[in-house]
Amino acid sequence: MILTVTLNTALDVTYRVPRLLPHTSHRVSEVIERPGGKGVNVARVLAALGHEVTATGFAGGPVGEVLRSLLADSPGVTDALVRCSGTTRRTLAVVDSSTGDTTQFNEAGPFIEAVEWAEFLNGYNRLVRRARAVALCGSLPPGVPVGAYAVLVRTARTAGVPVLLDTSGEPLRRGVAARPEIIKPNAAELAELTGSRDPLPATRDARRRGAHAVVTSLGPDGLLAVTPEGTWQAAPPRTLAGNPTGAGDSAVAGLLSALAEGLDWPERLARAVALSAATVQAPAAGEFDPRTYEEMRGSVKVTQP
Repeated sequence: MILTVTLNTALDVTYRVPRLLPHTSHRVSEVIERPGGKGVNVARVLAALGHEVTATGFAGGPVGEVLRSLLADSPGVTDALVRCSGTTRRTLAVVDSSTGDTTQFNEAGPFIEAVEWAEFLNGYNRLVRRARAVALCGSLPPGVPVGAYAVLVRTARTAGVPVLLDTSGEPLRRGVAARPEIIKPNAAELAELTGSRDPLPATRDARRRGAHAVVTSLGPDGLLAVTPEGTWQAAPPRTLAGNPTGAGDSAVAGLLSALAEGLDWPERLARAVALSAATVQAPAAGEFDPRTYEEMRGSVKVTQP
């Protein structure tokens, strides 16, 4: 079983409009609702790849009930979310059909009470002992300690379970110091962590801060990985137009599934880039286009810079 943690789950709502223009009214041509938050997206992609997945975190209120109902329709994902007294947030993505550009609006999330955080920790301690790998993903909702991910990384390490951490800001800074197996920042998150905008030196710097390996997302240019086994850059054969929301989460699913299967780093990166590209061709986060994935998987270029 692979365990994904989404402390700040969300109901992802995607609006598609013919053209997005400020200061005007818009007719929405399509509405898509999906269970979301970064770790939930990762769980759904992992399940589509054939892995047994358990998703934990928090969900509450009427929005949380809708999220859990939608998650129940995701084959292969076990719901281990902890109920909270607040209401789960919504995220709204507006896709401009004329350009393919996406505008994102993210709510903050519910306040998590101390007793709810303690209940989550008890459940996490039980689940992590049965996991082959753990993904810790996304922002922290109000009330959760800023060092939460560091605590969860240490718990997994004590259980001998590898952890992939995908977050930003101070939670990332503290989480890296707990020595996760992998961190996966994007370029902006990496610059915030290290103070450098040069991807290769910054990725090396991030690894010196405690992560066993660092995989930096370079957007349409693919992934850059600095690991104990070597340094690689993986790039898709071409840039695909579409909705990039969730592409990074699919990359996490690719890295984590390949880690659980014992694949080497070039194969992990090729899978992650192919899944990321295939997600751009899908209607919403947490999904990927199977045909694009199969096409891309064998043509991703993995080189050593």
